[in-house]
Amino acid sequence: MERTPIDPGVRIGHVHLKVADLDRALSFYRDVLGFEVTQRFGSQAVFLSAGGYHHHIGLNTWESKGGGPPPPGCTGLFHHAILYPTRAALADALRRVTAAGISLDGAADHGVSEALYLRDPDGNGVELYWDKPPGSWPRARDGSLQMFTKPLDLDALARE
Repeated sequence: MERTPIDPGVRIGHVHLKVADLDRALSFYRDVLGFEVTQRFGSQAVFLSAGGYHHHIGLNTWESKGGGPPPPGCTGLFHHAILYPTRAALADALRRVTAAGISLDGAADHGVSEALYLRDPDGNGVELYWDKPPGSWPRARDGSLQMFTKPLDLDALARE
């Protein structure tokens, strides 16, 4: 069987998370990160977006109301990543997170991107990042990507 690559226009459209407390999760994604509510279904579900899209993030309590995060050592979501269009927009996200008193789990320069790592109120991993211009991505002589993980200078990002 011949393998053909997926259409290059394919994108991950949204993430839908099970949460314990809808209002608590909404406070993080709406009030801290700045997503806008596009639709709410009472106390059970809410859909949020950036820029008027139908939804980038879905939150629900259908199977998880009052629950806790999965224990370490289980399969499931490692993190979901939110792509910012510019370094300045990522710097604004850093300011929002810092102002809300949310601590970072880490921050990294991956050569192709710069990323902030944190947890939402339900313990889900969240990556906030921006992609560097493709022409600046580190590559080997054969053209393959040579991503890496180095510390990100948060002070420099904050000055952006």
